[in-house]
Amino acid sequence: MRITKFTHSCLRVEGDGVLVVDPGAFSEQSALDGADAVLITHEHFDHLNVDAVVAARSTRPDLRIFAHAEVLPKLAPLRDAVTTVEPGQRFSAAGLTVTAYGGQHALIHQDIPRVANLGYLVSDGTANLYHPGDSFFVPDDGVPVDTLFVPLNAPWAKLAESIDFVRAVKPGRAFALHDALLNETGARVSDGHLERLSGTGYAHLTPGTTID
Repeated sequence: MRITKFTHSCLRVEGDGVLVVDPGAFSEQSALDGADAVLITHEHFDHLNVDAVVAARSTRPDLRIFAHAEVLPKLAPLRDAVTTVEPGQRFSAAGLTVTAYGGQHALIHQDIPRVANLGYLVSDGTANLYHPGDSFFVPDDGVPVDTLFVPLNAPWAKLAESIDFVRAVKPGRAFALHDALLNETGARVSDGHLERLSGTGYAHLTPGTTID
């Protein structure tokens, strides 16, 4: 697998096919170029740019989209391309094996209703990555995580939770996710804490960076 980190929470995963996770409004639309499948963790605009996905499907009629059933109203223009997914479900997308976890978005405030959120473990049979969406849900089936993408900053998160999330997952390595709301100064401060305290190798990738 080759993983490219795009702005904020968008990942492009290339193996036998091309899988894109959370192409949102803050992310570059080029992440969707040639995509075979798209995973949507939840309905918020910074994770789902419907217009961008519609445009991608106009050039790739076989593009498949996977999302929780609660996201369907947002995906009305793409309904015939959508497969609904539930927590615990395992399926194939773009030639990769995907397992869905979690179920709920992290709490922003008690006065704001929580929406459905799925974390996705993506595997090519030899290595895997975990994208938790807007949650700190730890995969609970004992599957080791090779590469973890950890939310760095959000209205629903604090740094201690990010650190404890990495410690709980115990990945082989971790990279920053959900980082578009931080300026460079804030990112350096948060990165320093994660480098020292997360218990694994951690890095903050520049958008467009590709790793194996």
